[in-house]
Amino acid sequence: MLINQICILRDKLNKSILTEDYKSTYELSIELDELIAKYYKENNIVPKID
Repeated sequence: MLINQICILRDKLNKSILTEDYKSTYELSIELDELIAKYYKENNIVPKID
């Protein structure tokens, strides 16, 4: 379920880059980041930072 939400929001973000103003795109980007962080937390995934 969370993966589907991430995919839908990612597609929406990609479209907004071409059609929306900066503020709308930025807000979608933050929302997507929060969903990804939630997914990582729920699945005990630790992102690799180089």
